[in-house]
Amino acid sequence: MTIEELQDIGRIEKEKQEGFKHRIHVCVAAGCLSCQSGLVKEALEKEVGRRGLESWVLVKGVGCLGLCTAGPMVAVEPNKILYQGVAVSDASDIVEALGGPSVSRLDCSNQVPFFTRQQKIVLENCGLIDPESIEEYISETGYEALFNALRMMNPTGVIEQISKSGLRGRGGAGFPTGLKWTTVSKTKGNVKFVVCNADEGDPGAFMDRSVLESDPHRVLEGMAIAGYAVGAHYGFIYVRAEYPLAVKRIRTAIARAERLGLLGHNIFNTTFSFDVTVRLGAGAFVCGEETALIASIEGRRGSPRPRPPFPAELGLWGSPTLINNVETFANVPPIIRKGGAWFAGIGTEKSKGTKVFALAGQVNNTGLIEAPMGTTLREIVFDIGGGIKHGRKFKAIQTGGPSGGCIPEQFLDMSMDYESLAKVGSIMGSGGLIVMDETSCMVDVAKFFIEFCMSESCGKCVPCRVGTVQIYNVLRRITEGDGKPSDIALLEELCDLVKNTSLCGLGQTSPNPVLSTIHYFMDEYKAHIEDKVCPAGTCHINHTEKSQ
Repeated sequence: MTIEELQDIGRIEKEKQEGFKHRIHVCVAAGCLSCQSGLVKEALEKEVGRRGLESWVLVKGVGCLGLCTAGPMVAVEPNKILYQGVAVSDASDIVEALGGPSVSRLDCSNQVPFFTRQQKIVLENCGLIDPESIEEYISETGYEALFNALRMMNPTGVIEQISKSGLRGRGGAGFPTGLKWTTVSKTKGNVKFVVCNADEGDPGAFMDRSVLESDPHRVLEGMAIAGYAVGAHYGFIYVRAEYPLAVKRIRTAIARAERLGLLGHNIFNTTFSFDVTVRLGAGAFVCGEETALIASIEGRRGSPRPRPPFPAELGLWGSPTLINNVETFANVPPIIRKGGAWFAGIGTEKSKGTKVFALAGQVNNTGLIEAPMGTTLREIVFDIGGGIKHGRKFKAIQTGGPSGGCIPEQFLDMSMDYESLAKVGSIMGSGGLIVMDETSCMVDVAKFFIEFCMSESCGKCVPCRVGTVQIYNVLRRITEGDGKPSDIALLEELCDLVKNTSLCGLGQTSPNPVLSTIHYFMDEYKAHIEDKVCPAGTCHINHTEKSQ
């Protein structure tokens, strides 16, 4: 395929879309589908047909519109009207209102801060294109970055732009992407691999899943560019089988890209070839760790091994392997299109670009958001998130999934970036944000997350296998009213041991919720231990028994 042929596909699709006076976009990502948005889409199509408006009105499924708490969501273009909580019975009113005043009872277009405070790079196509249409992706400059890389740049030039952008791995560790790509490119090997880590298992996290469901070609394009840059011709997407819609759409995207010659042999009439295969994971949290993921792809038990050697040198089947997560690869096409300096101009000095977050918990606007690095927690919770549910008081926000820390109110004006989070005892992680209000017991929260890590431990190393169990047992005793004053020191000692002697990141970071809650919410621990009372009223302490 030539660039002219690619642009012709995009132009024809764009003209087709613009040929309709009204376009009704129905969210068909997993969240809205669970609220019957598929039936809403069918009802809208039937209503358009009943009125004979097929040549004037287009009804199509699109990816995540972001405001998941308000699903099913429907957007009307070009009028920029957004409807929430749409039911099948609303189809007639929505079609009737086209070109006139909106259906006021459904209209949520005035929720301005949720949308205006965001800056979308990874999510720029979400809610705009049909995720199963490669033509629509191409119409939004899709695969032009791959063409530019293959026909106008050499591999070194591609890596230079990624390095210049300051992009850091969005999977959790925040390792410089350009440095990782450089290492793989310089490592000698007859065969190299590119792996997309889509094994997103954090409680409350749905960023990677939503991107795969909403804009799968973006990830494939990023992987292909990475393959060209590091000298790899084979790619794997490792995604958990619990994400059937994401699996279906990425497989569809692969097939359609192969059909147009955008994956496979001699892409854009060059000597570069790149094939992508999907591998399903069984849902083990530990397989998010690179070496455990590699073992699982190879058909072995998903457990980590000591590093070094790192996967960049000794990865899949002993070959150099580049591993990045979904969001990292999704950032690559716009960086190549617009240049590394453009991306580096967004964010903070050391944390560049934007970050996708899954905003969940006791906040009014739960959903998928994307904001520049450096946005404050207060802006995320109270502007984008719309504040705390039921007018309650903010208590803490947990960042980074089960391995992250719980950040109290005093840090609400803190910048959301890798360095700032590390200073307060938390991590960016893959981007899960769980907001807690005054009804949350922080001791119970710590127990919940350590229980998750305990159950997800692969058991290979003693500190994680045994240490997480011991930490959990102490926390359980405290929440049941059997805690002792010496338990705080015991918890700190156990956490220190697990953190510093575990084999992989699961064990090394599992104490973070415990340590952060001890540090910032010691009064709640003392209330449980000394007064046999749970201030939040969450823990069921039997006061009669304790007083005897």
